[in-house]
Amino acid sequence: MIKFFKFIGLSIVICFLSSCDKTNQSVDLKINKSPTAVEILGNPNYPGFSYGGYRGKSRDIAPTHEEITEDLKILSAMGVKVLRTYNTSQFPQAADLLAAIRALKKIDPDFEMYVMLGAWIEAHGSWQDGTDHFRGNIKKNTSDIEAAVAMANEYPDVVKVIAVGNEAMVQWAVNYFVYPKTILKWVNHLQELKKTGLLNADIWITSSDNYESWGGGAKLYHTEDLTALINAVDFVSVHTYPFHDSFYNQDFWGVLPNEETLTKPEMIQVTMKRAAEYGESQYQAVVDYIKSLGIDKPIHIGESGWASSDGAAYGPKGSKAADEYKQKMFYQYMREWTNAAGVSLFYFEAFDERWKDSVDASGSENHFGLIRLNNEVKYALWDLIDDGSFKGLTRNTRPLYKSYGGDEAALLNEVLNPPFKSTMPKRKISTINENTDAGEAITASTYVVVHDSLIPSKVNNMIYPSAILKLIPWEGTVSIEMSYEGIINIKTRESDWWGTSLEFQADIGENLSNFNSGYLNFDIRGDSDIGFNIGFQTGRYLDGDQINSFVSFEPGSNKPVSKEWTSYKVPMTELNNGTNLVDVTGILSLLGQHRAENKQLFLKNIYYTQK
Repeated sequence: MIKFFKFIGLSIVICFLSSCDKTNQSVDLKINKSPTAVEILGNPNYPGFSYGGYRGKSRDIAPTHEEITEDLKILSAMGVKVLRTYNTSQFPQAADLLAAIRALKKIDPDFEMYVMLGAWIEAHGSWQDGTDHFRGNIKKNTSDIEAAVAMANEYPDVVKVIAVGNEAMVQWAVNYFVYPKTILKWVNHLQELKKTGLLNADIWITSSDNYESWGGGAKLYHTEDLTALINAVDFVSVHTYPFHDSFYNQDFWGVLPNEETLTKPEMIQVTMKRAAEYGESQYQAVVDYIKSLGIDKPIHIGESGWASSDGAAYGPKGSKAADEYKQKMFYQYMREWTNAAGVSLFYFEAFDERWKDSVDASGSENHFGLIRLNNEVKYALWDLIDDGSFKGLTRNTRPLYKSYGGDEAALLNEVLNPPFKSTMPKRKISTINENTDAGEAITASTYVVVHDSLIPSKVNNMIYPSAILKLIPWEGTVSIEMSYEGIINIKTRESDWWGTSLEFQADIGENLSNFNSGYLNFDIRGDSDIGFNIGFQTGRYLDGDQINSFVSFEPGSNKPVSKEWTSYKVPMTELNNGTNLVDVTGILSLLGQHRAENKQLFLKNIYYTQK
């Protein structure tokens, strides 16, 4: 009897082990049969999202396993199948995310979630004075790449893409950007690991960057190293943000004159449709550039999104772009277009994160998510509440619920109309002389930037700029816009310094060499207690050859500012630091080197004369 019971017990154990083995085999089979990047990217059945699970004002406090698990269940209920991350070694979130996905897959073998794993890349001395953009931060970059390889090898069923850098090549990222050569080095390294079997050969390698960084904009990015990088990656990951350009480049933004009689929802709809089409045009610009190189490469969208709130440039005081209603329209239109086109879209982002602008709670960077930190589901996802997709799911152990209490009328009541094109302030000066190419010496006696009575013609020896001038606020320290009457309004923000410029939009600067002995003319008024420098710039900051040619305007000096319009005619000999005027890139620039919060300046009638 004892032997019999031993036999029965052994049989039970064997059966149990056999059952477990079958379960494990089932899980392993799922792993082995998981789709590759080739099958995922461009497939509308695998919607992508950017993921950040941080709840606090700093990334020092990472989301817990339980918090990430909650997020994954919410994302899965949204239909999301692919997540994009940004760091590997500097913060634990990526590793914890992969572990949480694996744990959910063990509970439910049918659970699907894949990852585009980001490795952070930055320049040597990033966020410090004297950043060397020609060299990478060897220690940090190596650490992130090595961690990405280790994670990809540990989770081959989950990690399908490694992205080398995030907006690491776009040159407005002045604190950390690198040139394509640095990205290329690491892409080639990963491709070599794939060849030698040290990395899964099915993993695709890319870099995720602004559309200009991939050749879709300024020609200064069109380098041999960029061409080599395009050839080296498995696909190109493009970022496009019409939201930001609703303030900085408003060609597509605003209600057209023939649309002003539409209802409010209709005006928003047509404007947001143009916004999505503008994003598509930036994507297409990259497609066209890569085709012009004779390269055939898959191209997907690594980031695009729309903020639901902003206290400054994109809110009531700016472009009036930020709200939940417009966010939903943009999300809908971008998904519809990319799905139809066979383009993957990693929408930015699922959840709000407040560390992105920790000093300004109202800043737009904190509000790109479709779900708030207080568990309010924004308008874009209300239908998932209605159809029960979020039933029983929690975030921070609390249920999800609709914003505005689900009252669409209340939401719409707070939504601002996009501005009318007929009354919108301008962010650029588009009146140009199309018969003159950038770099040609300006021979006309008068160079008119903007003026209420000086109108260049063939007979008066006056000329407009040979390229568009953008009104550029330096690092968000000011807002700057121009009225239809040609008055430029500058408002300073909270900062230890401020600056702005009318920047010449060409590969080379304007050639004003004939104005060496001439004058800079302008009218100015504003707050009398503000001090600043004004003049022009040659060269480029990022190339290390930028020179400021300024004169000082200070309270109590011989160049004061008052509430009344004052005309100034500043000799170039007083302005010029001995620079060569063949490359004037900042046609008019202002720099305040001291805190001057909420001050205003107005400028008009800006022009240069040879005599």
